Amino acid sequence: MKSVFRNRILTALCTAALGLGTFSCQNDLLNVTPKALLDGGLAFDTPSRVLAQVNGLYSYVKTGSFLGGRYQIYGDIRANDFINRTTNGVTGLQVWNHTLAETSQNDVISVWGAAYQAINQINVFLAGLDANTTKFTASPFPSGYASTVTGYQGEARLLRALCYYSLLQLYARPYIDGAGSKPGLPLRIQPESGLGNNDLARSTVAQVYDQILLDLNAAETALPTSYTAGQGSVSAATLNVTRAHRNTAIALKTRVYLTMGRYSDVVREANKLVPTAAPYVAPSGGVANALNASIVNVFAAPQETTESILSFPFTAQDTPGTQNQLAYYYLPTSLGGNGEYGLNTGTGGILANAGFGASDVRRTSFVTAVGNERFLTKYPTGTPYTDKAPVIRYSEVMLSLAEALVRTNGATDTRALALLNAVRTRSSGTAYTAFTSASDFIDAILLERRIEFLGEGIRNIDIMRLNATIPGKGSISAVDPTNPLYVWPIPSSELSTNTLMTRN
Repeated sequence: MKSVFRNRILTALCTAALGLGTFSCQNDLLNVTPKALLDGGLAFDTPSRVLAQVNGLYSYVKTGSFLGGRYQIYGDIRANDFINRTTNGVTGLQVWNHTLAETSQNDVISVWGAAYQAINQINVFLAGLDANTTKFTASPFPSGYASTVTGYQGEARLLRALCYYSLLQLYARPYIDGAGSKPGLPLRIQPESGLGNNDLARSTVAQVYDQILLDLNAAETALPTSYTAGQGSVSAATLNVTRAHRNTAIALKTRVYLTMGRYSDVVREANKLVPTAAPYVAPSGGVANALNASIVNVFAAPQETTESILSFPFTAQDTPGTQNQLAYYYLPTSLGGNGEYGLNTGTGGILANAGFGASDVRRTSFVTAVGNERFLTKYPTGTPYTDKAPVIRYSEVMLSLAEALVRTNGATDTRALALLNAVRTRSSGTAYTAFTSASDFIDAILLERRIEFLGEGIRNIDIMRLNATIPGKGSISAVDPTNPLYVWPIPSSELSTNTLMTRN
């Protein structure tokens, strides 16, 4: 990791500086004498400086090369619902056609580097909070600031869990393959401010999941139940979508447990957010996350309905960056995108599936025709591409709960049927009446997830967690779970600097 640590140190200092406003992050700062650099402790001297660092953590995680766009895109284009149109090696071609190598800079190396930079920044911040505890009980910090610090710790730990979970879905074998016994990731939870400590062996998949759940359980307790208006003109509606709160931790736990096949745990966690019957609105006492009556409204600007439990925002001054944007990849050029990927209209693609009805709103509103091609318009904003990058929605929690109930109770579970139909019929899909087998029921739920979350990066998660074959498309062959291409290679940047790292 030496190849990125120098930048990590600089960016850590720059993040601290954001709260001070004393200098910009220019390359010449690498060469200044130590006494000219800011003392990291200064970043914890005022409430505004601490908050600036919290906002900085989100910036690391939502970078366009990670969860601000590319990660979601990679999660869809690995499978068979999109066709590459531009053969541009920078925009995921090797991900799409399964030709990735350890040296693939724009995906294998970039995603890994961005995620671990975010993780280290989170570790630095958490250590800084611990080291500066005594400051928070006196002026200029208000009375009761300790509870604010606890909330910040919760946000940081949730973001760290999200980073590790996201990495596992690409660089490690599914949990179901050996009950988590296969090699996972280097589990870095200590802050690094120097060039040492690069050598760290991979923890097992199960050990990484243990840390993810440890962080999410702690976050659930520490996070605020909701946000009120603050930070200048930022509304409560915006904060409750773009900052982690208690429901965010619970929702992410349902995803983690589903990925691990721990279905009773999915039910336990989802029950905290999903009532036993409609209307599906999270219980009072926190954010009233709910299934919105209109899927179109969920993705209409500013994309801040209560269905969105966590999304990462962008503005004209804070964009995902060149060739990282969701709309750039999926919108046709006539609508302001670059048409990097069109929807697969052939056999096996979602548009050819009989379960995706012609009158389904998700087809009539989110799919557009340009000649003989079809494009996804779920992200409607062209330049400067300010659509929020989705992380998790309430409808996912509902469908995860439905699947867990069926896997636990079988095909006759009426609550699972009601949950599936609630998501399906809100988009004018035909309601299911009953299923003769649990496998047919689960297939219907998986199909609904595929339709509902098209273009949101969930497809790869669903394939990998079941150790299922990645379907082929066009001239690209399917990839079965025994194929070395099933998981991404460990990047050469890590292999060259971590002598304890092993290859996939």
